[in-house]
Amino acid sequence: MRKLYLMFPEKIGTIAPELYGHFTEHIGGVIYDGIWVGKDSPVENIHGFRKFIIDKMKEINAPVIRWPGGCYAETYDWRDGIGSNRPKRPNWWTSWDGRYEINEVGTHEFIDFCDAVGAKPYFAANITSTTPLHIRGWMDYCNSPKDSTSYAEERAANGHPDPFSVYYWGIGNENWGGGGNMDPAVYAAEYRRYSALLDNLPGSKCLIACGPNADDYRWTERFLQAMADSEKRMHGFSLHYYCGSAGDPVAFSRDEWYQQLAQALRMEEILTRHWNIIKGWGMEDHARLVIDEWGCWHPDGSGPSKGQNLFEQQSTMRDAMVAALTLNIFNNHCDKIQMANVAQLVNNLHALFLSAGENCITTPTYHIFHMFREHQGGEAIRTAVETQTAEFRNKDGNSAGIPDLSVSASHKDGVATITIANLSEENEISLLLEAVGESVWPEADMSILCDQDLHAHNTFEQPNRVSEKTQKIDLSHPITVPKAGVLSIRAKLKQ
Repeated sequence: MRKLYLMFPEKIGTIAPELYGHFTEHIGGVIYDGIWVGKDSPVENIHGFRKFIIDKMKEINAPVIRWPGGCYAETYDWRDGIGSNRPKRPNWWTSWDGRYEINEVGTHEFIDFCDAVGAKPYFAANITSTTPLHIRGWMDYCNSPKDSTSYAEERAANGHPDPFSVYYWGIGNENWGGGGNMDPAVYAAEYRRYSALLDNLPGSKCLIACGPNADDYRWTERFLQAMADSEKRMHGFSLHYYCGSAGDPVAFSRDEWYQQLAQALRMEEILTRHWNIIKGWGMEDHARLVIDEWGCWHPDGSGPSKGQNLFEQQSTMRDAMVAALTLNIFNNHCDKIQMANVAQLVNNLHALFLSAGENCITTPTYHIFHMFREHQGGEAIRTAVETQTAEFRNKDGNSAGIPDLSVSASHKDGVATITIANLSEENEISLLLEAVGESVWPEADMSILCDQDLHAHNTFEQPNRVSEKTQKIDLSHPITVPKAGVLSIRAKLKQ
């Protein structure tokens, strides 16, 4: 038996609810037949959006949703998505899947979706093929007070007199790649130009700069160097890290289970090293991390569309474990991160939902967000636990190992939340919780997500094949963490 210490005096910081954010790009089946079915659809909907998804998003307290891209933003003109006469155009992904953008879902519709969910919108602005004045116009359209400007009057004519109050604005997306193929100095010059015009508009806003792709520390260093003598009109710094794939999305081997988790665990090193560069330039107040794309990226074709939806993939217990250990990492580094957005919400990469026509189901990944939701807004504390090494053969055929436990803890409103992921696919783990600096009542609530089959997943035919179970536990006794299982424990603090 091992002990898990909850170190209440060692506070890390407040876990911003936005660390549990989401991402909806106009790609494949994410928007159309994903969240959007249309107002005249026989599928139950609210303003054209699937009521099932809206209701489930409410249950996980979804805090923020990023839109419309992603790479889609690089060719997006916001004016295509307002008014009644909307054009049909090729978009960034048309050369990949042959689909054209019909612009049924634009600014007003997406705001309707966020309002229905109770989430904040986060707009990714296109700086690759537009001007600073064009994006300033979008911001004016969204945020100017009623009757104050011509754009505000146009917004009212389109059905929304009151401002949308969009606070989060990404100034470009992946500008190291599809977003203009820029180098860090070129992007910094563009960012300085755009941010000067956008920050000048009245009202509060958070301007987020394009940061690195995964472990490209050179991008962070050179961008911050080019920003050092600027007016620093920057309030966040994005980071994208996909932990890729290891074998088949569903029919993976034992070694591939561990290989995938090892790739996901790199998130901690990557965000920490970028943060150290940020601190080296004294930019902590301007460049808190926004990890607005993260998750697994498996080969196409494993989802219910059988490849029709670009990048759609099935979500197994392995993907749920990646989500659990990643969210634990975010909780444990909440002093460095102001937002994170899993990619993507439905019918795509690390999805929480899969849908088609009348069918819509939650994935095992959704249940992780449901189990971890009480961390939002909590005070994160340090934990200490003995780990053992789970050994495997990596993709190169060499011996490798990862720790067998991932843990985080927080408290708010007199309740402690502890989330534990057993990364071992072979051994259950017995843990005894010991609180330091506070006392917890032994009677507690626990949710469990596990399955004897690591490859278990939900389908339209078996929508609840993998789902969480709840029970009462006594923390004065050891708890058992099932192999390849995830626990969430809620315990009241003694006053």
